[in-house]
Amino acid sequence: MASTSPSQGLSEARLRVADEAPGFMPIDEARALHDAAAGYLSQPDSVGIGVEIGTYCGKSTVFLGAAAEPVGALIVTVDHHRGSEEHQPGWEYHDTALVDAHSGLLDTAARFRRTMFDAQLESTVLGLVAPSTAAARVWGREVDFVFIDGGHSMEAAQNDYDGWSRWVRPGGALLIHDVFPNPADGGRPPYEIYRQALDSGRFVEASVHGSLRVLTRVG
Repeated sequence: MASTSPSQGLSEARLRVADEAPGFMPIDEARALHDAAAGYLSQPDSVGIGVEIGTYCGKSTVFLGAAAEPVGALIVTVDHHRGSEEHQPGWEYHDTALVDAHSGLLDTAARFRRTMFDAQLESTVLGLVAPSTAAARVWGREVDFVFIDGGHSMEAAQNDYDGWSRWVRPGGALLIHDVFPNPADGGRPPYEIYRQALDSGRFVEASVHGSLRVLTRVG
């Protein structure tokens, strides 16, 4: 179905699919994510691959896939699909509709696949069901960008940064979501890895869109 459909880009139909998918990214930041991804995937030295760390149900993945499809690029989205700490029972973002009756655990994989099917992005988006650390161990090539939006504990954020930022090609981008300089606005781990990226000298800030940071690799 997706392979025979003409490119839709960020069509109204896809916007509706993204809106219906469970998730937490504001629409203005999602559009900025799409535009940033499209820009890096369209550069002359593009390798045609972008990586997302933290799929959940595929809301932000729709925007990435819509950026990749028109230029024939691929999006690899990595998630173990058992949810982050804040998605577990007793926490603020727990959704009982996403609990698998067989295991009794959160399982967002099927909802993600539904989102990609409805968005007609199954030929553009490759879902990698694995912990970020395990996937990083078998990864072996440069990418146009890495978008980090996984677990927000310090351990999870640090693992995502350590495992994946090194694969961003020179001139490519590291995108980090939920960066809040003011501790009163949100958790610290995404901000901490954002600061690490800048302090490393390998990345410079290209743009800011709400809590989304776009950093270009220079070294």
